[in-house]
Amino acid sequence: MATIRIEQSGPVRTVVLTRGDKRNALNAEMLEALLGAFRAPPAPSDRVTVIRAEGPVFCSGIDLRERLEKPAAAGESPIEVVLHAIETYPLPVVAVVQGDAIAGGNELALHCDFVVAASTARFGMSLAQIGLAPTWFLTKKLMEIAGPVWAREMLLLGDPLPATRMHQLNLIARVAPPEGLEAAASAIIDRLAANAPLSLRAMKAMMVRQMAFRDGIAHADATALVEAARRSADAREGMQARLEKRRPVFHGQ
Repeated sequence: MATIRIEQSGPVRTVVLTRGDKRNALNAEMLEALLGAFRAPPAPSDRVTVIRAEGPVFCSGIDLRERLEKPAAAGESPIEVVLHAIETYPLPVVAVVQGDAIAGGNELALHCDFVVAASTARFGMSLAQIGLAPTWFLTKKLMEIAGPVWAREMLLLGDPLPATRMHQLNLIARVAPPEGLEAAASAIIDRLAANAPLSLRAMKAMMVRQMAFRDGIAHADATALVEAARRSADAREGMQARLEKRRPVFHGQ
């Protein structure tokens, strides 16, 4: 079964997450499909790409069942590669968030150029609650968008923030009641589609390049800590507890 669907309407390409019955959890197949969708160069007629999701949840993050069965290899994580491809895509990318965007789902939305969310949606980074930690580059993205105060709130506490609060903090572009989500999204998507394509490409390239200034900072020691957390007994306990809907018991091992 396909994990994403691609639709085209004039200059607007839409990538739809189709694992709605699994809360659009990012499994290996979906990550591979997303990578293909954003590594392929845009068509000459394209102006904007939209990311949407089926079902009540935008994206619940990495598929924990798959992660428990097949732990990720050391080194660059597959989700990091996908999010980098979305962030550096030559044209603007708009996330239309109809429901919760948690952990990898939160990062998926925030790596887009614009986020339009329903007021009932929540955004969160719950990794500390299940014994995991985001990579250097994913943490860097949160610091760029949220700043140190709210990056700490999202990462160290791990509790989700309502979309209305995210908008008040200028972390997402628009928030609308669920019945007004499509109109709010269309206002941005249609405006982007009407703009000059060469200007869009040039501006996107300039902004991506200027936000990459932290990439060269040495971080091998921090990455080693992330790897240790990922491979810990606490991480297995945390993921298992989340799947079983119980409170985890951590031992720092």
